[in-house]
Amino acid sequence: MSVPGGSPQPSYLLATLKADCVNKPFHQRCQDLIRVIEDFPAKELHAIFPWLVEQVFGSLDGSIVGWNLRCLQEKTAPLEFHSALFFLDPSGAMMKLVYKLQVEEYRYDFPVSFLPGPVRASIQERVLPECPFYHNKIQFPSSGGLGLHLSLNAFEYFMFHFAIFLIIQRNFLTGQVCNYSDNAYYILVEKYLNWFLPIEGNVPPPNFSNPGGAVPSPAPRSPSISLTSYGTSPSLLKRHISHQHLVNADPAAQEIWRSETLLQIFVEMWLHHYSLEMYHKMQSPHAKESFQPTEEHVLLVRVLVKHLHAFANSLRPEQSASSTHSHTPSPMEELKRIVIQRFIQPKLYIFLQHCFGHWPLDASFRAVLEMWLSYVQPWRYVPERSASPVGNETQNRAVPEKWASFVQENLLMYTKLFLRYLNRAIRSDLVSPKNALMLFRVAKVFSQPNLPEMIQKGEQLLLEPEPVMPHRQHRLLMSPSLGGSFLSSWQPPITDTSFKIKSHVYSLEGQDFQYTQMFGSETRNLVLRLAQLIIQAKQTAKSLSDQYPDMGSQSLFSWFGLNSPDHNNTYTGNDLDEAGYDSIRKTDEHLEKALEYLCQVFRVSMCISYCSYVQTDD
Repeated sequence: MSVPGGSPQPSYLLATLKADCVNKPFHQRCQDLIRVIEDFPAKELHAIFPWLVEQVFGSLDGSIVGWNLRCLQEKTAPLEFHSALFFLDPSGAMMKLVYKLQVEEYRYDFPVSFLPGPVRASIQERVLPECPFYHNKIQFPSSGGLGLHLSLNAFEYFMFHFAIFLIIQRNFLTGQVCNYSDNAYYILVEKYLNWFLPIEGNVPPPNFSNPGGAVPSPAPRSPSISLTSYGTSPSLLKRHISHQHLVNADPAAQEIWRSETLLQIFVEMWLHHYSLEMYHKMQSPHAKESFQPTEEHVLLVRVLVKHLHAFANSLRPEQSASSTHSHTPSPMEELKRIVIQRFIQPKLYIFLQHCFGHWPLDASFRAVLEMWLSYVQPWRYVPERSASPVGNETQNRAVPEKWASFVQENLLMYTKLFLRYLNRAIRSDLVSPKNALMLFRVAKVFSQPNLPEMIQKGEQLLLEPEPVMPHRQHRLLMSPSLGGSFLSSWQPPITDTSFKIKSHVYSLEGQDFQYTQMFGSETRNLVLRLAQLIIQAKQTAKSLSDQYPDMGSQSLFSWFGLNSPDHNNTYTGNDLDEAGYDSIRKTDEHLEKALEYLCQVFRVSMCISYCSYVQTDD
């Protein structure tokens, strides 16, 4: 792109770039943008930054599609695909632009109206959100202003738009088929997670020339909200601002401000769509949903969950135990230590509760189920495990005892969500191959040796008689802090296991929560009922196979209309969509093994007699 007369006025640069959008092919526009970012000073680039972000991700109201990253695939548009990934790479031109603007401390407005429901409602009611991330960013309009907004630095502004891109429904071209797992957006999510939350080492330094040295962390800003309407919240706000002063003063802490910012934005924009109060209101199946996650949304949350497990598990044992030794943990080590419990667990639990209660009873629930099973199996994402021999993966490995604390401090993720799944399974058509596979997956995971015992021990500790509770315990249970700046508000580790479990349960469900035991009589009755349905489904599948043995390659389930088409191609090659007899056989195998695993978990001898009955009734 040539611009006459040297450095143009910002308006002329913007006009030229807009004209290029009409006159030049995509890959050429990317090359021109790279040169513009390299050649022009921050003052000129500041004027085009909001426009460029909108060009890439589309408008917040969904009317402008932008680069359509969620449907941009290598096999259909290889040149555009690689051009976009090169430009948006963590070390690419767009991030260089972000860091240039970061140095000059430019600010950009993000409308509060596009924030997740609970945060938006809180700010609109002049109540400070629980997450300290927002506390020094909220700006009220001056007279005649356009509304509430957040004042963000360049990195925050870019990441907010990147994250919200997933949940805004775009007006895609008619007939356009988007594969969820190999599009440009999916790949960029993985790239950003690996770059800013690295399994090994620290975040690479910004790749651009800055005469003043490293990119500074965000400077503290005075809040523009009157604190008089916040009750006790100003102390939290002051604590957050004082933390930012510490970050700016401590060079070691600067290494993680981008990591913490990206993590908080992903969690807030992807998971924080339901508050605890909203979740309780949504328990009725007739309640109107305020937000409906898509299968693509859930699949990318699973990518986040898996990466955070690997990130947390990369903390070496001597680092995780550093509080009792002379070693002072680095900010990155501290982030790894608390990332699961502190940042993601509370919001993910409510998000999953909503999905379990309101997701359609069809095969698309597999995305939710696999995301849940990824969270409750952190031992699958230990970095050194991938380098060890695979061995016989068909046999359940025993869960090491070191994971007992994780299981117990995430007890509801195991017990209450298992009960929610049991109720879904009982209402499902278990003759359907995909439903049989989902039941098999859940039963297999929960039958891993040692895991049922860990869960049962957690329930016993939860139901222990309540001792006299110290004042700090009451305060912690009643007002958990969900996310935010971890250095400023993280409580000292609690050593009492029973107290940890109670804190976990009451903070997620409230003080009046009536707990239903996973290993109690009520759940046992549900398991027995499910066992009967499994037997009936096996008999139905067998009768179909016997009645129509010569259908060849035609799918029995398609012929009977028992399965629904899957247009998303989400789980290709392993969703039991084989034809005819093979589909029946695998369904029978999955139901048989699911029944066996459930018997192991709940020690139900009646299930074994059911199995014997089916095997001898020929």
